[in-house]
Amino acid sequence: MSVRDKFAFNYREEDRLVRELKYNPYYQVISSGAGSSVEIDSREYLNLASNNYLGFSRNPEILARMKQTIDQYGASMCGTPVACGNVDLYAETAVAFSRFLGLEDTIIFPSCYQANAGIIGTLAKPGDIILVDRSSHASLLDGIRAAKCKVRPFKHNDVDHLLRLIKRTDGYDNIFVITESVFSTEGSIAPFDKIYRICQEFDAIPIVDDSHGIGVIGKNGGGILEEKGIENYEGIYTASTGKALGLAGGIVSSVSEVIMYLKYNSASLLYSTALPPVFLSATTKALEILSATGAELMQKLRANKAFLTSQLTELGYRTTEAEAPICSVIVGSNEKTFLMSKLLFEQSILTTPFIFPSVARDKGVIRMIPRVDLTQQQLECVIEAFRKIKAERPELFEQ
Repeated sequence: MSVRDKFAFNYREEDRLVRELKYNPYYQVISSGAGSSVEIDSREYLNLASNNYLGFSRNPEILARMKQTIDQYGASMCGTPVACGNVDLYAETAVAFSRFLGLEDTIIFPSCYQANAGIIGTLAKPGDIILVDRSSHASLLDGIRAAKCKVRPFKHNDVDHLLRLIKRTDGYDNIFVITESVFSTEGSIAPFDKIYRICQEFDAIPIVDDSHGIGVIGKNGGGILEEKGIENYEGIYTASTGKALGLAGGIVSSVSEVIMYLKYNSASLLYSTALPPVFLSATTKALEILSATGAELMQKLRANKAFLTSQLTELGYRTTEAEAPICSVIVGSNEKTFLMSKLLFEQSILTTPFIFPSVARDKGVIRMIPRVDLTQQQLECVIEAFRKIKAERPELFEQ
């Protein structure tokens, strides 16, 4: 058997759907930035797929800061932070993030995937136990696998199940409780205030990934800690700067002792080329803008999501019960989900289809990000596209 044949099975389902529908929603070749519209094959598409919630990737102030930084620092430090990449902007950005979150110290990774996958295995030891929401992101699960300790998943956002499990954790050196803040496929928000109280009661260490929370939830866009009214948080916090903040990179925030330990022990930081200075300065600028205008931006996000959800419901579509500003339409089978994405694409709307095994079998969804830079006319175009599909393709809605 050839190498080609040995790995073909890993994408056989996606390949079958692509061949049958003559459409591939993944790896589209985009010849523009992540604006509200993107260019694909010289045609303009309304962009509901990007995580650019706040439109920051095209924000003029952020772009101006980036251009200035490139002139001063160049493209890259071409080395790891510990060796030769620790520019002054690292400290400035870490301080800015810590102040924004109200946490003690911060460390910056090339991506949040590397942060999550790297820190858990660094912190958790064989004598520990990890309790994790079973719907957590792949980066958290990769980090858990690297930890080589006891692992027990708890039911999705189920604090009662978590409590039952944590009561049976005698004899372990440390207890870690791991979850996301916003589960981006469905738009649910973790009951992290209750999870945190359980951690405090049982001397457990909470780890929360706020990648789809920062700049998305909370009255001012402060993320899960603001959303749930958590002050003086004593745990570990991770987030991506590549979603609502419009850039690239990842952060870990915690008490200074944890951050110092990670600086010298996390392989995913020590052996990765440092995040380029241009993203560091831009992150600081993004936090400045969010701090000044967060309340207004959050209102716009919530309004856009409410409009899409209410209009789709009136048309007879089923949407997930999203608390966060994410609009996911429940379609069903892999075939129907791919087809729905294709029909929207044919009407110049780019969305993200999630199919099994990324979601439960026959629970495929079309996810749309109701970004703040969408106009009312664009939102109405989306609804009109769904109206047309409902009228012309009734077989998609047969149970």
